[in-house]
Amino acid sequence: MINLTKYLLLLLLPALMSCVSRQGVAAAEEEWVSLFNGKDIEDWVVKIHHHDLGDNYGNTFRVEDGLLKVRYDQYKAFNDRFGHLYYKQPFSHYHLVVEYRFADKWREDAPSYTQLNSGIMFHSQDPKTMPREQDWPISVEYQLLAGLGDGKERPTGNMCSPGTEVIFNGEMDLRHCINSSSKTYAPEEWVRAELIVLGDSLITHIVNGDTVLQYTNPQIGGGVVNNYDPAMKQDGKLLSSGFIALQSEGQPIDFRKVEIRNLTK
Repeated sequence: MINLTKYLLLLLLPALMSCVSRQGVAAAEEEWVSLFNGKDIEDWVVKIHHHDLGDNYGNTFRVEDGLLKVRYDQYKAFNDRFGHLYYKQPFSHYHLVVEYRFADKWREDAPSYTQLNSGIMFHSQDPKTMPREQDWPISVEYQLLAGLGDGKERPTGNMCSPGTEVIFNGEMDLRHCINSSSKTYAPEEWVRAELIVLGDSLITHIVNGDTVLQYTNPQIGGGVVNNYDPAMKQDGKLLSSGFIALQSEGQPIDFRKVEIRNLTK
């Protein structure tokens, strides 16, 4: 004879498991935090080369139609105004998701390499520590590229290293940029860029669901950055945390999603 209590539990088990599963999914979804609210950039800080912290010259970074846009239509001349939009707080261990597309015409008075080129800076120095004439932050860059229409491969999700170095394939790689294995995307395509950062250990780049690059031990070193405060460039110092920033360097670009999940727990 079947115990009535056990029988009722057996009947209720599928419903209980379904409830637990839904709660687990909801909890996982709640872990994601949107850094871009679709309305404004009040939680972000602008730093543009040749300008003081907080000066959003030419309304470079703006929110229109629910998109975070980088534009140069109010510039009289580009004049190497490389800019970055920093989220207000640093992060260490996290999973970042950014969805982007290139838009509008590249400024022809910007350096030629900036055409259909942008980036996500991470493990960046605090923008408050950057002098007015510092061009790039000491940081690691998740580089964003699109095809130039010339039939040549141009992967996105590469790693570039302004004032930093990384270990790639077990060795210190002194190249400024390391290409990923991603395919080439057209400028108008929305692309999902993911970055998994585990402090000063493993860094993973993902493009549209595919892992395209991994490296370790991000640290201060190398060149490219100019006019920095020497006290901030302690070569050999491992980078376990830092600020996240979206780049402006002459190519208009749209961002529709910037979300993060903390992995420190």
